[in-house]
This record gives sequence, C-alpha cells and structure tokens, in this order.
Amino acid sequence: MKRHFSELDLDTQTQPFTVVGVGDMSGDVFGNGMLLSRHIRLVAAFDHRHIFLDPNPDEEASFVERQRLFELPRSSWDDYDKSLISEGGGVFPRQAKSIPVSPQVRAALGLPAETTELSPPELLRAILLAPADLLYNGGIGTYVKASTESNASVGDKANDAIRVDGRDLRVKVVGEGGNLGMTQRGRIEAALQGVILNTDAIDNSAGVDCSDHEVNIKIFVDRMVAAGKLSPEERPGFLASMTDEVARLVLEDNIDQNILLLNDRTKVAEWSPSYERLMDWLEKSAD
Repeated sequence: MKRHFSELDLDTQTQPFTVVGVGDMSGDVFGNGMLLSRHIRLVAAFDHRHIFLDPNPDEEASFVERQRLFELPRSSWDDYDKSLISEGGGVFPRQAKSIPVSPQVRAALGLPAETTELSPPELLRAILLAPADLLYNGGIGTYVKASTESNASVGDKANDAIRVDGRDLRVKVVGEGGNLGMTQRGRIEAALQGVILNTDAIDNSAGVDCSDHEVNIKIFVDRMVAAGKLSPEERPGFLASMTDEVARLVLEDNIDQNILLLNDRTKVAEWSPSYERLMDWLEKSAD
C-alpha cells in the first residue's frame, strides 16, 4: 500500500514538500522531525525567540544547515547561516515592532498583495495559516482552536494573540510532535475542512510504545539477572544492544497504526454504525 506523508514517515519521501513549523533545531522533537528527509522545504518556522523565513529554500543546503544547528548546543534560528536563506527571507526577533514582508514571503505564505509588513503576532498567524503541505508542531502551546471556542476556554493565554481556527488551516497535513497543539474541537473542525491529521495521542504514541518496550524488556532482563542467567555487569550492555531493534519495532508499529487509521478514515461514513457498536461494547465490557 502506498503510504501518505501524513504518517510523518518523512524519510521515504522522494519529492519536495513544503513545511511550516513551530519549534527550532535545538529541540529534539522539531530538530529530529526536520532531519527525516532531505526533501523538506522549510519555508517558515518560529519559536519563542525568533521567526525564520526562507520562502524558496534550497533543499540540500537547508538540510545540511539544519543538521549543523541540531548538533550545535543551545542553537537558535539566529544561528542559521543567513547567506543560505533565499531572497526575501531572513531571521527576525519576535520582539520587533514590525517585520517587513517581501514579495517572496508574501507568495510563500499566501498573503494579500498589499501586505508589506506585519507585526510578529500577525506574521505567526500567517505562518500557521500558510498554504503548505505540512504544518509540523514541535513546540509547546495550543495554536489551533475551533471557531466556536473562545481563547479564554483554551487555557493557554501566552498564545492567545496568535491562535487560529481549525476551519482556516490551509495545509494538507498536520503533524504533532508535542501535546495539546490543537483543541479537540479545533482538530475536528480542521478535519471537516479536509485537513489530514491524527489526535496528538497518536502522533506521540511512539514515546508510549518505547516505554512499553522498555518496561517489558527490563522486567524480563531483571528476572534473568535474579535467576543467575545474566550477570549485573552484563545488564547495561545487553539493554543497549537492543536500541536499534526497539526503534525499528516502534516505528513499524506507528506506521501500521497510521495506515489503519487512514483506511478507516475513508470508510468512516459507511462503517460508522459498527464503530458505534464497538465503542458501546468497550464502554460496558472493557476494563
């Protein structure tokens, strides 16, 4: 079965795809995500310090530079080699009063023709609402709500000025590396507009899957030590030797989950009664 990049299985991608994001390369979540494919065209991103704009990025050069920042301790977007940024782009502090909007950035973010400058909150909203292939949230905060919800009901006052409505998203796919990036109603509203997304629990399920493997393996290994079949000195090395295999199994589980969910999504209207019966049975019978 052909996989859709909504699975965030980015390392299989062979065609360029545009990305806007929340996060920076010093963070494990955003940093790892932006190194999963050499075909990522990261046109805009922001964190709590800077706004990064690269409206027409060179895929290979930008990948190498993102990798350099990932390996640079405590890096920020301001450390990005400005000579590699495409015409019209740049790195801007979030504390600036206003930020110039070049024709190139205007086109990349799908802004009105008369837009020549924006305040930082306006520009962040424009990034979240950009017509990109993928919105990748690797930050902390709730950035999308439903149009029927108030900012006060979200409970994330720090991002009230930049939060957008799910019905207004123009990306094809939302991927979440952090929790609570969207309210549940905002998630539903976006999905009803055709955006492909999961719940944050699914996009973050690899962490839980890793923990499950870790706990079960450690229980088994500790029993081997207690039974005298493995010495305490051998235990750390034995556990470390499983790292690559556990990572492979976890990623395989998550890819399979997404394939099943995408299949279910196409059949949801037809199969809705059976889903409802299953949920009713689980509520009554499952612990």
